[in-house]
Amino acid sequence: MDTPALDLDEVGVAYGAATALENIDGMVAPGESVALIGPNGAGKSTLIRAILGLVPLRSGRITVLGHAPAAARREVAYVPQADTLDPEFPISVGQVVLMGRYRRIGRLRRPRPADHAAAARALDQVGLAGRARDRFGTLSGGQRQRVLLARAIAAEPRLLLLDEPFNGVDAVSEQALLDAIAALKQRGAAVVIATHDLALAHLACEEVCLLNRRQYGFGPTGTTLTPGRLRATYGGHALEVRGDRVIVAHS
Repeated sequence: MDTPALDLDEVGVAYGAATALENIDGMVAPGESVALIGPNGAGKSTLIRAILGLVPLRSGRITVLGHAPAAARREVAYVPQADTLDPEFPISVGQVVLMGRYRRIGRLRRPRPADHAAAARALDQVGLAGRARDRFGTLSGGQRQRVLLARAIAAEPRLLLLDEPFNGVDAVSEQALLDAIAALKQRGAAVVIATHDLALAHLACEEVCLLNRRQYGFGPTGTTLTPGRLRATYGGHALEVRGDRVIVAHS
């Protein structure tokens, strides 16, 4: 049996005395994807940071590609909710994507032809092959998100972590992102997607993890993403589960 891309074993995280996550269990195989679904503040971003080895565990164990998270970072790529790149900074789309190669070539070494080729392929996969010379800040929000995914693809990861990648993107960008994620999975990469979008979970993910500080389900999307479990996950804030949407009360 192949080594799991990600193995979560009774994972718990705390910030001081405050529990952020507890008893999170699950496994993601190479070439598969899992959606992390839960309300704001449920711990989805915290779990991603723990998988990256950026926050210490209070309990349990995380194994990434057979290693501790910190030891596997070279094989992991991450697309955050909001990137730190300033849209006003004079950097081209191609230069942003080439950043994904830095862990392989080192920041002080010049990119090789193979690195430029990998960046070009990644841009092509997200449908922006003709925009490499454009300034990053001139793109729309959805296009910038596609560039950030291309940067992650250029790193040739074996595990890709995406934190709310579809927030505010248009339909064209959404489809380009879905196609690029599918291509990565076909090459054997595992994908973890934190999202509020239940339709996305059905479209892109074989597995789903329902969490709100603790786990309310981890398993195949079709049998785990049920109205009853969603209401339990969202607690008193979930008024109704309607099709692919959770109707949530806002105080």
